[in-house]
Amino acid sequence: MTGLLLVDKPAGMTSHDVVDCIRKASGIRRVGHTGTLDPAATGLLLICLGKATRLSEHLTGLDKTYEGVMRLGLVTDSFDMDGTVTDEQPIPAGVDAQRIQDACNQYVGEIEQMPPMVSAVKVGGERLYKKARKGETVEREPRPVSVYEFMVLDYTEPDARVRVRCSRGTYVRSLCHDVGQDLGCGAVLAELRRTAVGRHTVDAALSVDAFTDAGVVRERLVSMGDALDLPTVVLMPEALETVKAGNTVTSGELLEGCPVNEGWVQMKSEAGDLLALGTVQATAVGARVHPKRVFM
Repeated sequence: MTGLLLVDKPAGMTSHDVVDCIRKASGIRRVGHTGTLDPAATGLLLICLGKATRLSEHLTGLDKTYEGVMRLGLVTDSFDMDGTVTDEQPIPAGVDAQRIQDACNQYVGEIEQMPPMVSAVKVGGERLYKKARKGETVEREPRPVSVYEFMVLDYTEPDARVRVRCSRGTYVRSLCHDVGQDLGCGAVLAELRRTAVGRHTVDAALSVDAFTDAGVVRERLVSMGDALDLPTVVLMPEALETVKAGNTVTSGELLEGCPVNEGWVQMKSEAGDLLALGTVQATAVGARVHPKRVFM
């Protein structure tokens, strides 16, 4: 039983709770998620089973899409509704959807984001949230993230519904906090739902409760060959043993998809089966593909 499951996580469960549920339903231990959702958040979790756990590095790094509610007039120590309220301010006159959108636009692009104290980022070998529980506040280094979209979908005071498309490691609650500071009244993330990870969407997911047994799990598995967004090369039949042994193949041993750019690629058979993940090296006489993770 190998592949990818699209699970719609409910509020109140941790990502690890979901993994435990899938382990029980599938009857196998080799199960893992590819990007944590906070317990209060809902939406898409990608769960890898069997050999597909070796794809987790490439799935974790995919861009994410979220929809949520930004509540104006509040500040908490966690930047969401789970934290302790540290300040309350009236919403200034004239704050409407357009003014909120103007503030959100300042955070679209390549930005430096300060991780919140209540987060899983490690400083000095310890998770920040553990330091926060002890009442500590420590210096954090801002981290580069990419925000492709930060859109106000509607606004009924004090709540603005927003959509965010962003890179791995982006904290939507930090974006809401920063916008609230710019507006002069504070803001927190009141609701969050992850709607997409790469090309996988929550519309194609099932709720955790729907995975009742191994039969349902097997029926809903996305094959390893359909899991990733990486470019694909198709191997000639005579190159299969070469890849199985972990040896390099040249562009002349590819049926199609001969890459010209360096980077990770999926190495597949004519039937579409994922045989390996490899990296491309451009040379003067053509590209070479080096298998790095072989699944054959």
